[in-house]
Amino acid sequence: MSPTSWNRKAAAPSPAVAAPELDVISLGRRVRHLRKAAGLTLDDLSAAVGTAPSQLSLIENGKREPKLGLLQQLAAALNVGIDQLLGAEPPSRRAALEIELERYQRSPLYESLNLPKIRISSRLPMDVLESMVGLQHELERKLNEQVATPEEARRANGELRAMMRERNNYFPEYEAEAQKVLASVGHTTGPLSQHVIADIAAHLGFSLHHVGDLPHSTRSVTDLKNRRIYLTQNQRTDHDPRSVLLQALGHYVLGHQTPKNYGDFLMQRVATNYFAAALMLPEQATVDFLQRAKQAKEIAVEDIRDAFAVSYETAAHRFTNLATQHLEIRTHFQKTHQSGIIYKAYENDGVTFPQDHTGAIEGQPSCKQWTSRVVFDVPDKFRAYNQYTDTPAGTYWCTARTERSANGEFSLSVGVPYAHVKWFRGRDTTERSKSTCPDENCCKRPPAELASEWSGNAWPSARAHSHLLAAMPPGAFPGVDETEVYSFLQAHSGS
Repeated sequence: MSPTSWNRKAAAPSPAVAAPELDVISLGRRVRHLRKAAGLTLDDLSAAVGTAPSQLSLIENGKREPKLGLLQQLAAALNVGIDQLLGAEPPSRRAALEIELERYQRSPLYESLNLPKIRISSRLPMDVLESMVGLQHELERKLNEQVATPEEARRANGELRAMMRERNNYFPEYEAEAQKVLASVGHTTGPLSQHVIADIAAHLGFSLHHVGDLPHSTRSVTDLKNRRIYLTQNQRTDHDPRSVLLQALGHYVLGHQTPKNYGDFLMQRVATNYFAAALMLPEQATVDFLQRAKQAKEIAVEDIRDAFAVSYETAAHRFTNLATQHLEIRTHFQKTHQSGIIYKAYENDGVTFPQDHTGAIEGQPSCKQWTSRVVFDVPDKFRAYNQYTDTPAGTYWCTARTERSANGEFSLSVGVPYAHVKWFRGRDTTERSKSTCPDENCCKRPPAELASEWSGNAWPSARAHSHLLAAMPPGAFPGVDETEVYSFLQAHSGS
């Protein structure tokens, strides 16, 4: 994944930074620079420090590490301090490029190409030096894109979830920015209407345009040159149109730059989702609502949904933002596909979610005994389904609903430890289950009687999940076609 030309300006090659151990390449270039600046030849410096010119040449070329005594002699001969001789910053841009090229040529990557090495000397033209370093940067970028596999995406996602747990999924900086925006248009409570959202966009200096040809890989496109936000005219979407627009504005308000890597992209997505939810469910109004519900022991996600006219999923997410910070309730959330695979998850209450070795929860199968799975088989889809589940980590109460989308049916569940259930409507449920996951005998292995009857007598034809073999979509914004977006903006720039 790379910023490529989404960036406004091409980034200059990064200056080399010395490693904690002695960097012989950087040291050698510094010695050469200081020697020439002092008007000394190799023979002159050799005479001053009592070391053969050939040995000094090896040092200057980064092929020999000098002993401490020789370093002190070199510093004295060049009339500099030892710290200056070992400084991390290259003495000039040319020296930085020479160091970078030398490092590249000693790397396993360059060795694998079986290319001849370029002799780096003062006679090597500066433009050739810059071109060689630039080519190496581009080669590394391409290779980094190729290794950005789903494994790397899961790793980045696992790190993000750990950070969210550490902060109890509460981000005061995003709350503050949302409050500023709401104050600018005088909105304090109640559902956020399309009219108020249009006022927010206008206040921020953007005009809104609904089009029928939005690039298929995008939910919105922002034209920063003409300060326009393009949205689809298609009403058949799994995303609340208000949320899509507010997320687009969130990138601007929160000052996002082109993502540097997949982890950066994920963090920006979390930030804009949070910002949009904080606008649709303002912190103070939502906390007041939740505290009244807690006092009445009637907290219910569907009540939050109805009070602020948002989706059940948005209401559930917003509850996790505010529950621990303002209500002292620890909680967890799951969005689970009908196949049993977890699509989204959050927890800070000690529940044992399945996870891979990278710490990622998304993509793992949820326990068949959990509320998030049992709810799919409940006939009454109108009411929330509530259940107690005994687990190795303790007993949890969960409430869940199912919703259909273009990608199938999903369950959305919110749960709390038994100690907190007294604050929730539905705590009187008699539904109870027991999960021993991650023990494989819980739900990953078939019951003994079924296994004895059918083991060796079944041969399913599995669906081919070709996406499991695919690399992450390339680009700074994964899967978004840069040419398609630019062509779209060019076509609409005169309208």
